[in-house]
Amino acid sequence: MTRIRRRTFLYQSAATAAVALAVRPLRAVSANEKLNLGFIGTGGRGNDLLKQFSALSDVRVAALCDPDHEHLESTAKKHRGAAKYRDLRKLLDDKNVDAVVIATCNHWHALAAIWACEAGKDVYVEKPLTHNHWEGRQLVHTARKLDRIVQIGTQQRSDPMQAKVKDYLHGQQALGAIQYVQVCRFGKREAIGRRKTPLKPPESLDYNLWLGPAKDEPIYRNNLHYDWHWSWNTGNGEMGNWGVHVLDDAVNVALRDSAPFPLRVAAAGGRVLWNDAGQTPNVSFVYYDTGTIPMMYAMSNLPDEVGSSRELSYKGVKSGYVVHCQGGYYAGQRGSGAAYDNDGKLITRFKGDSGAKHPRNFVDAVFAHDRSRLNAEVQIGHQSTSWCNLANVALEAAAANSAGKYRREAAEAVAQSFVPWGSLIGMMEQHLAKNSADVKAGFSVSPVFQFDPESEQFVGHESQRANQFLRREYRSKFEVPSV
Repeated sequence: MTRIRRRTFLYQSAATAAVALAVRPLRAVSANEKLNLGFIGTGGRGNDLLKQFSALSDVRVAALCDPDHEHLESTAKKHRGAAKYRDLRKLLDDKNVDAVVIATCNHWHALAAIWACEAGKDVYVEKPLTHNHWEGRQLVHTARKLDRIVQIGTQQRSDPMQAKVKDYLHGQQALGAIQYVQVCRFGKREAIGRRKTPLKPPESLDYNLWLGPAKDEPIYRNNLHYDWHWSWNTGNGEMGNWGVHVLDDAVNVALRDSAPFPLRVAAAGGRVLWNDAGQTPNVSFVYYDTGTIPMMYAMSNLPDEVGSSRELSYKGVKSGYVVHCQGGYYAGQRGSGAAYDNDGKLITRFKGDSGAKHPRNFVDAVFAHDRSRLNAEVQIGHQSTSWCNLANVALEAAAANSAGKYRREAAEAVAQSFVPWGSLIGMMEQHLAKNSADVKAGFSVSPVFQFDPESEQFVGHESQRANQFLRREYRSKFEVPSV
């Protein structure tokens, strides 16, 4: 072993620190300083974020990027002076850009964020953090290795209401002990069509850049943009759209992030009635064993019943969560919540701002170069996204196995002694019946998959079936690196 004198060690440590500091942009915070942001993705969500960030007095929109020329030019008209790029790698080479805001399709989130970290940029990335679970580990490792500030866009984490609700439920224990949590996403959507011939991408789009890490395969839906959510190749379904928001709320408020990942997960679901080109479920329900408080998730994109304009709801909640306690329940939704006794009588209401200061939180953390200031730091983002991605793994594994065809007794066996799970199965089966959907047609149910939080792999019975869905194959030159 080579001996290092104390003076030599201190000198080398100082030199190493100097190199590390040189990697990241140094900013002397002053009243006149502005953070130069580059925006990657200028579709609907990208423009929403542009509006929020550009409203901050210490932010400058320095660059815009989108592989669709029409999207890029339309957005650029509202942000004169911003550099324009179609290839995000060119934006990342721009020395005038301090940090980036990523609002691409889901399949690009991880790679774009990793490339940004490698380019010395701090990152705000839309939810879900990643397209698959394995990518999350690589992004967290990259952020730590390169000392980058990385925030996920689960903006409710910046809503002051969340702390008040946690104190009410846990500090005061106003409703008694928490028994279980029901998470909901009930929102109507429509079929996305099924073409006889593959969709031709618009001429304004650099399709190779749009695809990036995803497979180049024929597309048979009617529209390229937005409906990529419902293809496993580019999206995560409703789980990665609204599911990540409502599950993140429940994990934050009810579990207080005490369970980074579910210990066991099982799911049932399918894409029923529509006969379109979509692949992801339009109805699903999931059981999570957290090690402490049981949690369930239910989702439907169908109306409450055939011909209805209403959507399904649970305890008055459509997109949110219900924390069932010994002495009542708390029903939370974006920006609001209410506590009720066991008879459904209102006890108190909570009002929030839906996380309006989430961009402010990111900018402040970047200026301070202090990830502890972030309300939704990349590790939290990885954990919150995992509750979605691991449930999707269970759904994909079930659909890929002929033995996974839905049976009521198989669904009940997931948590035989947990009465609320049986009640949820009954509610969802009744919902399908009211929509004239045959639960046995196109519906699957998974076994219970056990997840190891240390290795972040499934273990035990049938784990091989599930582990194959933890990561994907990548196109050449767009591989997510193993870190």
